[in-house]
Amino acid sequence: MSNYTKEIGDKLNDLLEKTYDAEKGFKKAADNVDNAALKSYFNQKAQERYDFGHELKSELKSFNQDIDKGGSIAGDAHRAWMDIKAMFSSENEESMLEEAIRGEKSAISEYREVINETALPFSTKSILESQKNKIESGLSRIKTLEDLS
Repeated sequence: MSNYTKEIGDKLNDLLEKTYDAEKGFKKAADNVDNAALKSYFNQKAQERYDFGHELKSELKSFNQDIDKGGSIAGDAHRAWMDIKAMFSSENEESMLEEAIRGEKSAISEYREVINETALPFSTKSILESQKNKIESGLSRIKTLEDLS
């Protein structure tokens, strides 16, 4: 297979856009916390999403798919909400963790939806499974960080 169907290409580009949004969101969360362990975690997750984005872009290009650039309006709005929440919340770090947990659960659900696409090439499915597993692993780590905040 040298090309994706339009539907698969669109779903993968949506996932790529959400990956950009997550990267920016984790950077924003890192900026909004003081706890060193949380700051480190959020920065590591931002780097992970950056890497995911490059991996997805390479895969899309290998199947002659046009790449959508940047993040989404919804992602911009979510980051603005994180700023507002940080400004008014006395429990800032806990609220950033809650947002991260919500975002990671949403990402896992989105990955599952795309992975379940039957016409997905093996290489793409493998990349998505690996990324989903890393997100799930990170979600487990968030739960241990909750105790620190």
